Amino acid sequence: MNKKRAIIVVIDSMGIGAMPDSLDFGDDSTVNTLCNLAKASGGLVVPNFEKMGLGNIKDIEGVKKTNSPIAEYGIMKAKSKGKDTTTGHWEIAGLVLDNPFKTYINFPDELIEKFIQKTNCGGILGNLPASGTKIIEELNDKHHKTKFPIIYTSADSVFQIAVDIDIIPIETLYEWCKIARELLDDGYGISRVIARPYKIIDGKPTRIGSLRHDYSVAPPKDTLLDEIVKNNGKVYAIGKIKDIFTGKGISESKPTGGNTEGLIATLDAIQNKKDFSLIFTNLVDTDMLYGHRRDYSGYKKAIEEVDSYLPKFIQNMNEDDLLIITADHGCDPTYKGSDHTREMVPVIMYGENKGDIGTKESFTYVSDRIKQWLNL
Repeated sequence: MNKKRAIIVVIDSMGIGAMPDSLDFGDDSTVNTLCNLAKASGGLVVPNFEKMGLGNIKDIEGVKKTNSPIAEYGIMKAKSKGKDTTTGHWEIAGLVLDNPFKTYINFPDELIEKFIQKTNCGGILGNLPASGTKIIEELNDKHHKTKFPIIYTSADSVFQIAVDIDIIPIETLYEWCKIARELLDDGYGISRVIARPYKIIDGKPTRIGSLRHDYSVAPPKDTLLDEIVKNNGKVYAIGKIKDIFTGKGISESKPTGGNTEGLIATLDAIQNKKDFSLIFTNLVDTDMLYGHRRDYSGYKKAIEEVDSYLPKFIQNMNEDDLLIITADHGCDPTYKGSDHTREMVPVIMYGENKGDIGTKESFTYVSDRIKQWLNL
C-alpha cells in the first residue's frame, strides 16, 4: 500500500440528535447528547473543535460558528438497527446490520443453568437490567458471602459479569466470560460479554476499568480493517477496538485504561506508527463513566480533554494523513434512565478538504472515505 494513513478517533456515545426512528428504540425526539450536555453544563470550551467547524453542525452552547473552518464537518445517520458500541463501530468500518442484536430483561433459566454448570461457580446473583455501579453496590455483601458472580444486562445487548477480584481471581472472571461467550453463540444473539472487575477501595466497590475486557461476537463479514490488511496494509487498534472486532483485521493493538491513556497512545501512534495504514481509537470514558452515569459535567470535561489534544495530533500528522473524529451512538447524560440513546453522530475530517458535507445516510461514509483516501 501507499504511505497514506487514516486516523479514526471515536468519542464513544457523543451523539448529536435523535434519529428519525428513535421512538422505536425507546427514546423520544429530545435526545441529543452533545447539545444537551453542553447546555446543562454551562457550555463547552473547545476552541480546537470550534476551528474545525463543530459549532457549524448544530447550535452547541459555548461553541461558536466559524466562517473559515480548517476541516470538513457534518452529520451521519445510523443505518444499522441498533444503538450499541458493536453496531456503531462495525458500521463505521463498513458493515451494516439489518437485524439488531437481542436484548433481555432476564436471561433464560436454561442459559443461567448452563453457565453455572460449565463454570462451576455455584450460583449467580442479579440477572436483571441495571446500572453497573448500582448493582455492584447493592449485591456486594451477598457476593462476598456466596462468592457467586453478579450477572446483569442493560437496554444494550450485553451479558455483564462483575466480581470483586480480591475474592475471585481476575483469571477466573475472564474464563467465566469465555464460557459465557461460547454459550451465547448458540442462538442467543448477544453482542458482547463484558468482564467487570472491581475492588473495595476506601470502603466502596469500585470498578477497575483498566482490567475490563469485552468478548464480542465476531463480525459476520469482512470490514474496512480486513480490506486494509488484505491489501498489505496494517491496522493499529487503540482502546477496546480489538475487542469490538474480535481481533479481525487488526495487526497490532494497545489496550488502554481510559481516555487519557487512549489520547496519549493515539498521539504516540501518529508520531511513530508511520508504516500503518489505519490508526483506530475508541475513547470509552464519555460513555462508560459519564453517559451511563448521567454525569454531564464529567462528559463536558472529557470532551474538552479530547479538544486539548487536537493541536498535538495535527502538528504531528503527515501531509498524507486523514484524521476523522466521530461517534458510534448516543448516551445523553441529561435523559432519563442510564442507557444509550438512538442518535445521529457528528463527523469531522481534517487533512483533505474544508467545509460542510451535510448529512450522510450511514456511518459507512467513514469507511468509504478511507477506502478512497487509501486507494483501496
